[in-house]
Amino acid sequence: MDIELTILGSSSAVPTSLRNTTAQVLNVLGRFFLIDCGEGTQLQMRKYKIPYNRINHIFISHLHGDHFFGLIGYISSIGLQGRKTPLHIYSHKKLEIILRFQLETLNTNLPYDLIFHYLDTSKKEIIYEDKNITVTSFSLKHRDVPTCGFLFKEKEKPLKLIKEKLKELNIPIAQRVKIKAGADYITENGDIIANNKLTTRPPDPRSYAFCSDTAYTEKFLDVIDNVDLLYHEATHANDNKARAKQTYHSTAEQAATVAHKANAKKLIIGHFSTRYTDTSQHEKEAREIFPNTFAVKDGDIFKI
Repeated sequence: MDIELTILGSSSAVPTSLRNTTAQVLNVLGRFFLIDCGEGTQLQMRKYKIPYNRINHIFISHLHGDHFFGLIGYISSIGLQGRKTPLHIYSHKKLEIILRFQLETLNTNLPYDLIFHYLDTSKKEIIYEDKNITVTSFSLKHRDVPTCGFLFKEKEKPLKLIKEKLKELNIPIAQRVKIKAGADYITENGDIIANNKLTTRPPDPRSYAFCSDTAYTEKFLDVIDNVDLLYHEATHANDNKARAKQTYHSTAEQAATVAHKANAKKLIIGHFSTRYTDTSQHEKEAREIFPNTFAVKDGDIFKI
């Protein structure tokens, strides 16, 4: 089953008629995670047929409006629809203050619990885990605003037993559990049957990294090493490299350099400045360093 990423917004600070502000939904084996929530995100979810009532976990990279202004509308709407399931929000601690104040001012009592998980933007840490994946936050470099990236990584699946071999050797059930965990099998005669003769390896765990607003930095390369799909902001092309540096954003070329040094398999770039109506130059400049690069559009879907 695919891991599937849907781009809901690919503009930078200001939305356009073609691009909404930052938001993405990652579908991991039927579990939906919202990453950032720019203004109008709930409309984008409807437009692109995202089952938004199935989102239980929201990850907010930083407290610039184009990354969270859609939250109050979204949490209010699902409340009006009678949601009962708790909603978990992972963010800087100030976001809880903002949202609680908005809800109190509007005299809104949600029919479900809002549960906040505060991010420590100074280090990498596992912030979410279930039987299928872990989510790790890591520090980015965006002016004086505490900013996180997120790595979603599938857990390694157990070895797969070769049924024909088990039957041929009449291996007991209790021993099969150990073999599945990596042990060799010792017969009654003392012969050792190597584990790789009895099992096959599962597919490699898949991964997705979200690198939100950031100046060029290499400090998180160890976290995203060998990532399957990397999203990295590329607000500017090289014609505005000085502006990117001034505002602690990245160019497409810099995003590609990160992808190359991280040994990523595929790079997607977004968060484009509104000064660009055509992002082909971003794609061209990035591909000179990292050929497997794609400039995203709202509604694009990427499968891992």
